[in-house]
Amino acid sequence: MIILGIDPGSRLTGYGVVRQLGSKFEYLGSGCIRLGDAPLPQRLQTIHAAICEIIGQFQPDEFAIEQVFMANNPDSALKLGQARGAAIVAATNHNLPVAEYSARQIKQAVVGKGSAAKTQVQHMVKYLLQLPGTPQADAADALAVALCHGHSQQSLIKMAGQASKTVRGRLR
Repeated sequence: MIILGIDPGSRLTGYGVVRQLGSKFEYLGSGCIRLGDAPLPQRLQTIHAAICEIIGQFQPDEFAIEQVFMANNPDSALKLGQARGAAIVAATNHNLPVAEYSARQIKQAVVGKGSAAKTQVQHMVKYLLQLPGTPQADAADALAVALCHGHSQQSLIKMAGQASKTVRGRLR
């Protein structure tokens, strides 16, 4: 399964792509979509177009994105929500299932601590994917989103298997 993770932003949107092979992950690519100072509608169009291009390049099976957190600045939260929307529309236009995770869930899945610092996330992403160097912060966050989704899917598969065994045990 190939997973595209997105760390949305109205100025910089990170993306990370991993292949999940059972409980192991393989790094496929990552980077940042730099949006500059263009008016917001053009930045949203750039996010959409860039994610469509990334989807075309990597052909992911799953799409995961970080949820909006309520920031101190409502205007920033609204712009972040719009950036997320542009990314989600790109995914749904390519018929990808969309999963959303809070920053706390992502940090917990990758670092083991929901209050982890960005540098800890970068370090663990580098370690888990056996990267030669430390990825840029937004790309590392996007890779962490993809890893979180993979771990979540793996947990659901295990739980479904255990539930199936329990049901079969009761039927006998």
